[in-house]
Amino acid sequence: METVTSVKQRFELIGNDPTFNRAIEKALQVAPTDISVLVTGESGVGKESIPRIIHSQSFRKHAKYIAVNCGAIPEGTIDSELFGHEKGAFTGATQTRSGYFEVADGGTIFLDEVGELPLPTQVRLLRVLENGEFLKVGSSQTQKTDVRIVAATNVNMFTAIEKGKFREDLYYRLSTVEIELPPLRKRKEDIHLLFRKFASDFAGKYKMPTLRLDDNAISLLQNYRWSGNIRQLRNIAEQISVLEKERNITGTTLKNYLPDAGSNLPAVIGEKKTSDSEFANEREILYKVLFDMKNDLNDLKKLTNELMNSGSSVDVKEKQQGLINRIYGSNDSSNSDDYEDVIDQAYEVSQEDAYDKNMAQPTSNNEVETAVDRYDFATEVEEEESLSLVEKEIELIKKSLERHEGKRKAAADDLGISERTLYRKIKQYDL
Repeated sequence: METVTSVKQRFELIGNDPTFNRAIEKALQVAPTDISVLVTGESGVGKESIPRIIHSQSFRKHAKYIAVNCGAIPEGTIDSELFGHEKGAFTGATQTRSGYFEVADGGTIFLDEVGELPLPTQVRLLRVLENGEFLKVGSSQTQKTDVRIVAATNVNMFTAIEKGKFREDLYYRLSTVEIELPPLRKRKEDIHLLFRKFASDFAGKYKMPTLRLDDNAISLLQNYRWSGNIRQLRNIAEQISVLEKERNITGTTLKNYLPDAGSNLPAVIGEKKTSDSEFANEREILYKVLFDMKNDLNDLKKLTNELMNSGSSVDVKEKQQGLINRIYGSNDSSNSDDYEDVIDQAYEVSQEDAYDKNMAQPTSNNEVETAVDRYDFATEVEEEESLSLVEKEIELIKKSLERHEGKRKAAADDLGISERTLYRKIKQYDL
C-alpha cells in the first residue's frame, strides 16, 4: 500500500494539514475492501480526488471507474442513465441501453452530489447496495451487478433526512465509512502552497513569469474566508495571472480580487435560512401579537379584581406596582399621571359595580330576570375566551394534515409555514 506522501505526489494533492492527511489515510485504509464510502465536505474542497485514490488502491483498479454527477442529470432520465432501459420503455427509447451500473460491473462508481437524487431513484440504489440487484426501466427481469459505490455530497444529510428529501436507510448504507474533507479556511498553512502551485501552472500555460506575493498579500490570503474553497482560490490565481502586468502582488492589489476582503462583518456559513427562524412568516408573527395581547388582558383582569376586592386604590398601587409598570411602562414623571388616572377610574367603576351588587335586591321574578340579563354579557365573554389560540392552531394543523393525507410539505404550504416549523409543532402538540 502506498504512503500518504506518495499518493499526494501521484494525484498532485497539495497540503500538509493534519485533517487533510487523515482523510487520505482513511481512503488508503478502506481501499482494499468493498465497503461503501461517503465523502463529505463543502463545495470546492476536492471531494472527487478521494474516490480516484480508493479505486486506484483497490482490487478493482483494472476495471472501469465511472464518475456520475447526480445533480446534473434531469430527474426524468436519471433512472435510465444509472440502470439502463428497454426499447420502447418511454418516448424516445428506440433501442435498449445499458446503464452505468451494468457497464461498471466489477469496477467502481462515484456518485457525486448524491444528496440530489430523487426519492424513487434512492429506492433503486438502496436495492443495489443491499443485494446487487437492479431493474432496467421498462423491464421486469432482475439483473445482478458487482460494483463498489463511493458517494460524495456537500449537503447536510441529517437536515435532508429530517426534511424528507433523503432516505435514512440509504444514508446508513452509503456511509459505512465517512471521510470528511476540511474547508480551505481551516487549512491556513496550505493556502499559500496551493496558490503557488496554481500560479506556477498558469505561468506555464500562458507563457508568462510566475506571480510572487508579499507578506501582506500572504496574510490576506490566509485570513480570507474562502467560501468557494480550492475552486475559488484557483480562479483567483488565474485571474491575477492574466490581468496583472506586475508580477509582484501586494496586499492592496490582491484585495481587489477578493470579494468583501476588507469587511469585518461575520460570514454565515451554515445552511439555516431566515425562513426557518421562529417568527419568519406573518402567521407566526400574528400568533405572537395575539398571545401578548392575551397576557396584557390577563394582567388587566388581575388588577381590576384587586381594585374590586380592596377598599383603597392607594393600597393596590403599592402592592401591584410591578404589574402596573409592566402594563403601562416604567413609573417615571412622563407617564405616572396617566396610569394613576386609569387606576382611579377603574377603582371608581369597581366601587360602582360593588355598590350595585350590594344594593340590588330583586323581589319578584321579573326583577330577577332583569338582573340576570344585565350580566349576560359576562357569560358570553367567558365562553369566547375559553377558546385558546393553541386549540385553534392544533385544529388547523389536524385539518390540514387530514386534507393532504399526512404529507407534511403540502400541509406546511397550506398553513403558510415552513416544513421545519410544522414538524416542531407536531412534536410539541404530540399530533
